[in-house]
Amino acid sequence: MSAIRLLVLGAIRQHGQAHGYQVRNDLEYWGAHEWSNAKPGSIYHALKQMAKQGLLKAHEIAPSTAGGPPRTEYEVTEHGTEEYFALLREALRTYDQKADVLSAGIGLIVDLPRDEAVALLRERVAGFREWRRSVTEYYTPEEGPQSLGHIGELMNLWVHQADAGAEWTEGLVERIESGAYTFAGEGQPFVGVLGEGEENPYATGVPHAEDQR
Repeated sequence: MSAIRLLVLGAIRQHGQAHGYQVRNDLEYWGAHEWSNAKPGSIYHALKQMAKQGLLKAHEIAPSTAGGPPRTEYEVTEHGTEEYFALLREALRTYDQKADVLSAGIGLIVDLPRDEAVALLRERVAGFREWRRSVTEYYTPEEGPQSLGHIGELMNLWVHQADAGAEWTEGLVERIESGAYTFAGEGQPFVGVLGEGEENPYATGVPHAEDQR
């Protein structure tokens, strides 16, 4: 699963309709260019591919009064909305998700109802517990990794990762159940995108050539 599709769909949904540079700006604002493959080329490729697949609808927008070619703005279709929520749920429930996909899922988690978000995260915890159980069928942490030679260090790493992942996820569940954050259907959501013309403090450079279209 690629994080870029989830990120792009999430950014466009928050705008309602957005052009490529807005999407790129938002993802840089989220820092996604640092922890995922959300680079300009990947973003524009994803926009075009998802438009071809019917996940996005492309709108040709008239050029500004200052001149220049028209831009293409994108809107998430009904099919795209279904895909977005399928990707979001998978990002949150899967214990062995890649870091960039999990990060995207956590960044967009409030698009779900609170109860559903908690249920998905509990699935993630259960996955960690099962993974730990399968590892400890062959390795006993109390005996230490040296009991299996240097391969024991690998299993020791897996056990620590399972414990840390489950602990962090359970902490997030506790905060959500205690009322943290505003989830879908609960009121005005957190605004996590930049307005038209709003300066991005994390911008990496000049607009991509396709931003002019």
